[in-house]
Amino acid sequence: METSQEVENLWTEFVATRRPELRDDLIMRYAPLVRLVVGRLGIPSTGLLEAGDLLSHGMIGLINAVDRYDPTRGVRFEAFATARIRGAVIDQLRALNWLPRAAVSRVRQIEGTMARLEQQLGRPATEVEVATELGVPLTRYRQMLFEAGIVVLSLDTPLVAIMQEDEFPTLGELLEDQSTPGPVEQLERQERISLLASALDRLPERERLLLAMYYQEELTMKEISKVMGVSESRVCQLHMQAIMRLRSIFNVAGQHDHEKEDEKGEQVSEVGGKSSLAHGRWHRRWNPARF
Repeated sequence: METSQEVENLWTEFVATRRPELRDDLIMRYAPLVRLVVGRLGIPSTGLLEAGDLLSHGMIGLINAVDRYDPTRGVRFEAFATARIRGAVIDQLRALNWLPRAAVSRVRQIEGTMARLEQQLGRPATEVEVATELGVPLTRYRQMLFEAGIVVLSLDTPLVAIMQEDEFPTLGELLEDQSTPGPVEQLERQERISLLASALDRLPERERLLLAMYYQEELTMKEISKVMGVSESRVCQLHMQAIMRLRSIFNVAGQHDHEKEDEKGEQVSEVGGKSSLAHGRWHRRWNPARF
């Protein structure tokens, strides 16, 4: 059985050499991922594409992912490829019929009306004439044109489609990632994780086990009650007791942190009232309501 180290070595060699046989090998290894991703999309078999066609377009997304993947970025290939497989399938569905049925009907109605008026008048019809023929106000007619002119863009599409994909970034790569925390948020998150780990170590072993089964193993309260040999209501009581212990520990730690920052704030009050800022930051960081 192939180890993760061997797969990593395969990626390293492929990125360095771009040998076609290595590329084919990687595609075949990750081919089952296509069926998994397409299956999770939940597209009915009576849709625009048959199951085989969906898998074919998913394979195109996988091939694109293999060609564009950079292991040095620290992102797992499965996560990187999943977005591109899903995007390739959805893009094809949109290309076949991305407008709602009502919008498609309006487009055909406008086109038919324009053709009929042009034939009657011997010239292109004006906006007012088309709107009058359709029996709608001019503002509504212009809104219909706007809705019909909406273009669906894929975030995986290169910005310069006529060039090689590897030479230009995609639209998605140029958008700001709002989910990426800034340096301050990362530091505060690390502090919270460190404090939480310390607080968990101070819990009784029984409560620590309960929290591990509930949050890490994702067992239900009923399943935990069977493991621990107690009633489900008792599990709920122990769970709330553990949460209250953690809140108490965080409160104490937060108050201690607040006092230390107040001392620093008094020393530098002449440069902007750091004490009040520290007080506000403490409330955001240690507020028990966030648990």
